[in-house]
Amino acid sequence: MDKISKPKVVFITGCSSGFGLLTAARLASHGHQIIATMRDPTKKGELLEELKRRGGGSLEVLPLDVTDPVSIQKTVSETIHRYKKIDVLVNNAGFGMGGFFEDLMDKEIRRQMETNFFGVQNVIREVIPFMRQKKNGKIINISSIAGLYALPGFGAYNASKWAVEGFSESLYYELKPFGIKVCLIEPGSYKTEIFYKNRQYAQNYNNPQSPYYPYGQDFKQKVDSMIDADKKNPEDIAILVEKLIHSQNPPFRNIPDLRSKILFALRKYLPFRVFSEILYRLTMAR
Repeated sequence: MDKISKPKVVFITGCSSGFGLLTAARLASHGHQIIATMRDPTKKGELLEELKRRGGGSLEVLPLDVTDPVSIQKTVSETIHRYKKIDVLVNNAGFGMGGFFEDLMDKEIRRQMETNFFGVQNVIREVIPFMRQKKNGKIINISSIAGLYALPGFGAYNASKWAVEGFSESLYYELKPFGIKVCLIEPGSYKTEIFYKNRQYAQNYNNPQSPYYPYGQDFKQKVDSMIDADKKNPEDIAILVEKLIHSQNPPFRNIPDLRSKILFALRKYLPFRVFSEILYRLTMAR
């Protein structure tokens, strides 16, 4: 894509790796002004290398912790002071917590929700007034296909993404009168750091005394094999974000990969008794 004539100011969370990193580098290299945020800006090296590989672009790395309202307010205010606006907000920051419910501690579930759900709300709450003032803007929330159907062993993660889905749908109506568009992207599994160094498990996930231990170990191996064999390109998500940014009337829900589209169709049209039996056999049956 050639450099665009009207660059957008795009504010992205979670840019130290994965979809956030690729999206920030792609959009910056195509002419947008990117505010790439991350909890620890000392981890910006990989992002800057990726941007250099793509030929460079206008990108600024700023610190932001989505669970810290003071951090959010400071970084959003700094962005508005410098660029006078935020055209697009991409809520990408998040992590996945593996664990069966009885193995999950209350603090682990709350931490999952604080980042994946309340973190999204925290950033949106700070950005909305500036978009509303301009009567223009786009909010793109990176959800997951896990927000449309659930798996065992990922109850906390599923709950966080289902919450993002419901909240985003409500927000879609609330912000429409002010010219602000809300979109969701619901990717399936891609080979990114969320499944490798960023993967987290409940403290008791690997406890042999847990009644769920054998199921968890089997399921972990199945997930690892699926991810290792995955051929989908994570750049697809960056491409989709770019497409939504340029679209006058972007669709609300966006499922980027064929496998996830098929799973969602099965979940939607099959009787739950049939769909659940298929998933049970794939995940829990031994």
